[in-house]
Amino acid sequence: MNNNVIFGINGPVITVKGPTDFKMMEMVHVGRENLVGEIIGVTDEYTTIQVYEETTGLRPGDPVTGTGNPMNVLLGPGILDNIFDGIERPLKAIEEENGAFINRGSQVNALDETKEWDVTLKVKEGDIVKGGQIYATLPETQIIEHRLMVPPLLSGEVVEVKPDGEYKLFDTIVKIKDEYGTEHSLTLCQQWPIRTSRPITQRLSTSVPLITGQRVIDTMFPIAKGGAAAIPGGFGTGKTMTQHQLAKWCDADIIVYVGCGERGNEMSQVLDEFSQLIDPKSDRPMTDRTVLIANTSNMPVAAREASIYTGITLAEYYRDMGYDVAIMADSTSRWAEALREISGRLEEMPAEEGFPAYLPSRLAEFYERAGRVETLSGDNGSVSIIGAVSPQGSDFSEPVTQNTKRFTRCFWALDKALAYARHYPAINWMNSYSEYFNDIDPWFNEQLGEEFVEYRTRISALLQEENKLMEIVKLIGSDVLPDDQKLVIETAKVIRVGFLQQNAFHKDDTFVPLEKQMNMMKVILKLYDRSKDVVAQEIPISKLIALGLFDKLTKMKYDIPNDKPEMFDAYIEEIDKKIDEILY
Repeated sequence: MNNNVIFGINGPVITVKGPTDFKMMEMVHVGRENLVGEIIGVTDEYTTIQVYEETTGLRPGDPVTGTGNPMNVLLGPGILDNIFDGIERPLKAIEEENGAFINRGSQVNALDETKEWDVTLKVKEGDIVKGGQIYATLPETQIIEHRLMVPPLLSGEVVEVKPDGEYKLFDTIVKIKDEYGTEHSLTLCQQWPIRTSRPITQRLSTSVPLITGQRVIDTMFPIAKGGAAAIPGGFGTGKTMTQHQLAKWCDADIIVYVGCGERGNEMSQVLDEFSQLIDPKSDRPMTDRTVLIANTSNMPVAAREASIYTGITLAEYYRDMGYDVAIMADSTSRWAEALREISGRLEEMPAEEGFPAYLPSRLAEFYERAGRVETLSGDNGSVSIIGAVSPQGSDFSEPVTQNTKRFTRCFWALDKALAYARHYPAINWMNSYSEYFNDIDPWFNEQLGEEFVEYRTRISALLQEENKLMEIVKLIGSDVLPDDQKLVIETAKVIRVGFLQQNAFHKDDTFVPLEKQMNMMKVILKLYDRSKDVVAQEIPISKLIALGLFDKLTKMKYDIPNDKPEMFDAYIEEIDKKIDEILY
């Protein structure tokens, strides 16, 4: 007989009076509809529960039942090409069972129990296996092999192995006897608590860049595989669209996209786009390597808090198989707002702007789960986190943005003025930064030569110099500047419009390989260096501009296909020829 009953209800926060046998962070079922909840406070007088579903209709006296387990997710084949809510309930299956709306207390299983998978066993009787070791594989989608791993905390001798063949999710395919003589059955799935990071052998240095094909990111502010980046920006600056581009084109093996508190139409757009988009690496639908977690703004606020942890746990699971995973969190500000709302209902002492005092530690918990690691099975895998931040009024001094900067080493600051000028990605090159240069520059030197880093340094210096000159121009106009400074402004304009600005709807410009990015910088700097020779001869800069070279370089991103880098040689020859005509 369950003696634990609801005493008080305050939105998603439920209290149970009197001593109970519940444990901190235990998953519970609340009310007669078995709503999913989690224990977030225990005293001898009251137990406090956070409910992840709509609490309308609950009454004092309704039962609360413990599960004995922490809040966890089911990990196994069927995660990819699926869409879940914040607590890993499959929205496609719920729609098939209940229609367009999610019924409270819905008991649909996270993964399909009836589907049969073509399993290939990798162990035999008598083998000694340890946590993280791969004991079987199966094709989850046409491009991703799912590797079934021994649960991290289990090891022992294999005493029974089923033959290769078709098996369902909960079928036993391997039996292991541990050191105490206890037998454990291994199926096609396992469970893992979402607030606990999965064990690894060791962390590795973040020495390989995550290639995105976006010039302003790859060249100016790169992120490493296993790194963490923040994309802060006000309403309409393109946070979601930037994350869409990164999800489509970055060279991660698997994408986990968490829509946390975002508008429903944005998430439906992600679904539509990803189902139609063909993965450039495999010529298969993008959804074959993507999992979506949708917790839209009209869903229960408490589930936002869980959705971030659900996403990172799924990402770590695929990392442990040896894959490079990128997780897009859109947006961590909505997640922080959920923390603030629940904190207010718990009557906790608020800190800056009403956010709870533990906001920094919660952000750290999330971002610190990024990393490039050696897994328990000996493979290398990584989780890269790219989190959008939505500061109200584009105020980057607010707590979520400031605390996020503490735990990320890459900061892509979106600018409202650039976005309104239709300059995308609207990443402001003056306010953004990356701290991964020292880690990944050796990779760039090895793959592209030392010129790449040199070109980037010079391009950045020209943009910095232009920024200073524009302050003067705003005050007294550009006519008073000497020609060498006018040349800096003209060259920086080519860099801004021809290099940093990118067109997501152009077949060659939506994704640009590193070799083309390097050649574009090379040609721009070639024009700048030769133009300096002209200016040094006191030839008016108007003659240089009249040659049309600056305009031509602005359009080279469209005129030169990605697979024809040899065309840049013609541009260099034309620059030399036309400038020689002026000089000699």
